[in-house]
Amino acid sequence: MRRVVLVVSFWLFGPITAFAAAEAPPADAPVADAAAMETVVVTGVQPGPGLWKVSKGDHVLWVLGTLSPLPKRMEWKSQEVEAVLAGAQEVLTEPEFRVTADVGFFGQLALLPSLVGVRNNPDGAKLRDVVAPDAYARWSALKERYIGRRDKVEKWRPIFAAAELYDAALDKIGLEKGKRVQKAVLAAAKRSGARTTPIRVTIEIADPRAAIKEFKHTALDDQECFRKTLDRIDIEVGSAATRANAWATADLEALRQLPRVEQIEACLAAVTETDLLRKRGVGDPRARAEALWLDAATSALERNAVSFAMLPIESLLARDNVLTQLAARGYALEAPDDAGAVGDAPAP
Repeated sequence: MRRVVLVVSFWLFGPITAFAAAEAPPADAPVADAAAMETVVVTGVQPGPGLWKVSKGDHVLWVLGTLSPLPKRMEWKSQEVEAVLAGAQEVLTEPEFRVTADVGFFGQLALLPSLVGVRNNPDGAKLRDVVAPDAYARWSALKERYIGRRDKVEKWRPIFAAAELYDAALDKIGLEKGKRVQKAVLAAAKRSGARTTPIRVTIEIADPRAAIKEFKHTALDDQECFRKTLDRIDIEVGSAATRANAWATADLEALRQLPRVEQIEACLAAVTETDLLRKRGVGDPRARAEALWLDAATSALERNAVSFAMLPIESLLARDNVLTQLAARGYALEAPDDAGAVGDAPAP
């Protein structure tokens, strides 16, 4: 049998890992003004943020905070990052989730019919039937603005409908999700000969066809995810462009002043806390990813003079993050805007 990454990964994690959320607005908060959504985004070549430094003795791990979404027309190029990568022995990727199964070519073909309608609500329910009236009213106003009259999303589960709306809103203001920065880093690492260590939580599905069938009839507790995504679109789509601008111009103070990201927990829990995944031993993938990253970072610091890693910048700006856990293990930690934080690593 051949191990493949199934389309199953789309409905398990595709719409979740891209979310970013903020503190919920007041109950009577108005729908965001259209003019506020049309923030002009940064274009041209931009350096991106500085690097976090983790060190012990003469061993250094440089950490780049990545951001998604980013301006569509922005070209990212950082001489600082490329200089560090030129002398790095190892690069740790940003943590990711992957769902796999051992199926051959014909097994993949057999799965295709079962994937039809996988995003739909069970029993043919419509979105208005499964979410609260006030949430549906907010959804309708935002859908009209960003999606238009396409009604197929009205059949979808709240978590998928919210993800579709979020993507459409980003597109409207000139932002896009993706991994342009991560790909640029890995390409530079390959040119320099640095070893790449993937940080990947792999979820094995032994019975993909049965799992898909069961998922179609599984109720998801995704109301909180739906509401928080609407909150994000109401109050954060305008500042998403501001956030991207601040990242692109290395304005960490501006990033710290923007609302913190919290919504992903609700959306991830909507899927991972189902019996469908519990009985398949999925557990908490975020905790698993954090543990994997910490172990990989510690090992890289022990064996390399210079290492490089990537993490979402929202997590790096949080008060208690994985880098502070490294500090608790005895490593020195400096943020990019700390005095002397960048520039004193061993020369490439």
